[in-house]
Amino acid sequence: MHYVSTAVSGRFNVRLAAMALLALLLTGCGINNIPTYDEQVKAAWSQVENQYQRRADLVPNLVETVKGFARQEQETLTAVIEARSKATSIQVDESILNNPEKLQQFQQAQGELSSALSRLMAVSERYPDLKSNQNFLALQSQLEGTENRIAVARRDFIQAVERYNTEIRTFPGRLWHSFLYSDMELRANFEATAPNAEEAPQVEF
Repeated sequence: MHYVSTAVSGRFNVRLAAMALLALLLTGCGINNIPTYDEQVKAAWSQVENQYQRRADLVPNLVETVKGFARQEQETLTAVIEARSKATSIQVDESILNNPEKLQQFQQAQGELSSALSRLMAVSERYPDLKSNQNFLALQSQLEGTENRIAVARRDFIQAVERYNTEIRTFPGRLWHSFLYSDMELRANFEATAPNAEEAPQVEF
């Protein structure tokens, strides 16, 4: 009886060891790469959203400050306000990562806001009192820092999407995708919409 119990226990241990070895081998073969890279894409996208929102939050105070010194620049001020409104009106969540058209619309709206802000900064050159205003200088510094953060966040997102898409399209990730993750599609990525679009706009005086 004791012999039978020992034999059963031995077989159980062998199966347990075999399962552990199989799990180790599968992990080493990259079975978890696709969902891992997918989560990295989502995390990188969250940072892109966060930095664009940070910029959008700066715009109202920036516009009001400029308006106090340069009310006659109404066309430029209105362009910034409208560009911000358009950029923030696009509903953004993780579903946009699977919708190239929506992602392009989002990117275009953010690009228009970048352009409008650049024009606003150029206008400030004509107003020495504005250029020396402490509130404006603080906002200008925050905007410059935010543009740099946007550039970094976009770069990290682009790299994360490239890593994920490459894993799906190359061996052995392509096999795992076929067998286990066929519902996970290729991700859309940012595309440059203007020369040097990957560089943060210059807002220094």
